[in-house]
Amino acid sequence: MKTKAAKSKFIFVTGGVVSSLGKGIAASSVGAILESRGLKVNVVKMDPYINVDPGTMNPLEHGEVFVTDDGAETDLDLGHYERFTTAKLTRDNNFTTGRIYNEVITKERRGDYLGATVQVIPHITNEIKDRVLRNATADVVIVEVGGTTGDIEGLPFLEAIRQLKTDLGAQNTLFIHLTLVPHIKTAGEIKTKPTQHSVKELLSIGIQPDILLCRTEKELSTDVKRKIALFCNVAENCVISATDVGNIYEVPLNFHREGLDDRIIEKLNIWTRQPDLSAWENLVKKTQSSTHKIVLGMVGKYMALKESYKSLNEAISHAALANDCKVEIRYIDPEEIAKPGADVKGAFQGVSALIVPGGFGERGTEGKMVGIRYARENKIPYLGICLGMQLACIEFARNACGIEGAQSAEFQENSKYAIIHYMHGQTSDMAKGGTMRLGAYPCKLSSGSLSAKLYGKSEISERHRHRLEFNNSFREQLESKGLKITGTSPDGNLVEIVELKDHPFFIGVQFHPEFLSRPMTSHPLFKGLISAALSVKK
Repeated sequence: MKTKAAKSKFIFVTGGVVSSLGKGIAASSVGAILESRGLKVNVVKMDPYINVDPGTMNPLEHGEVFVTDDGAETDLDLGHYERFTTAKLTRDNNFTTGRIYNEVITKERRGDYLGATVQVIPHITNEIKDRVLRNATADVVIVEVGGTTGDIEGLPFLEAIRQLKTDLGAQNTLFIHLTLVPHIKTAGEIKTKPTQHSVKELLSIGIQPDILLCRTEKELSTDVKRKIALFCNVAENCVISATDVGNIYEVPLNFHREGLDDRIIEKLNIWTRQPDLSAWENLVKKTQSSTHKIVLGMVGKYMALKESYKSLNEAISHAALANDCKVEIRYIDPEEIAKPGADVKGAFQGVSALIVPGGFGERGTEGKMVGIRYARENKIPYLGICLGMQLACIEFARNACGIEGAQSAEFQENSKYAIIHYMHGQTSDMAKGGTMRLGAYPCKLSSGSLSAKLYGKSEISERHRHRLEFNNSFREQLESKGLKITGTSPDGNLVEIVELKDHPFFIGVQFHPEFLSRPMTSHPLFKGLISAALSVKK
């Protein structure tokens, strides 16, 4: 193991006190500031839940499922890693307790352990270490440990990273612990005790944090930092204020101002150039200087948790920056606008653009099509993503082509009018995990189409996550009424993009463009949508 990982340094990011402190943003920001110094980084997420991957988990419980080019269904934090750094992530960059145990049990059944008693230590921990070391492809590998220190599920991961410090050497490993330093408003005091207890919990496992990132409402004073350093056995300049910010893209700048990158390269004994964070500085300035504003409607199923559409929300913010405007997202409940007598016009009052995102299941689909029809008939710029594209085709078939029974096979498998049907070899009752069209696929764009104009090229690659496809039996009928198929698989068989003729912006895509949007380079479809909305508003 030592030889394999010799060229890489490892940073392990853990979290304590409570969940949702922002370990993913913290790990991503560490990657960003190290890249600003010329270092190549890779980022890994270890998740303690027993699901093999998040692909079958409810977005309302766990947030979105992020998809990599190679088709891995991963934790949403991998989206942060790709947006903050230039790392190209794969299925090796995310693994769960379920995947680890599945692999160890498979090896045991195969006889790989030669009859040994299979135990958490060393077999589970060795499997974890092996998967971490597979990612030793960069100058620095940042490894985020999911969950909270003290959780029973996360103990094998913490034990594994404790062992890695011995395996790799102290100068090749660094432990960063993110913790909460709450401000008690009634007392007017900042409390350090939760951080002390969290570090004590980590110490009981055998891990001494090298750097503490203290999540706090306001910057910590020198006295508070000194107190935390004393009780947690870390250097005072290694107590870093992770102050609340209005925009997540400010975090790398704040960490740099606190000297985090200096501490990291000192402790890991790395030589680098001086940091260049000008791109991040310009990005933050743009977020603060935008003057125009539009309202974008989003008709989705998982509105109760913003994390359900994390990449989508970020892609919208990137497009807003590219168009020098602010975007207010108005979440519209599809079940409400589908009710008899619903005030549809009122629900969309002031909306300058509409998005119907991806999703699974029939609930809310009729309401989504109410929104799609409203956008189509009232010339509101529209972007349909995955299910949003499929429902746009069904709505058009019903209301523009007169196919009253138009439906998706997902909701009515034996329908004679399944505008959307299962891919060859797929059925509604097959296993759900990892059985869809997943990952990056090429798409050929029609010359002269709006999509080709936006992308500025004739062939693209986008990431997919779906099980059903457009039914080519209805292709000619829908195209004759004005719904144009402008993007297909290279062989022309699979429909990837549809556009509406005589509309300022009406595009449906079978893929998920939000996965490729970046803060410095907005995705062309989102950039075009916001641009069209601004033009229509004028």
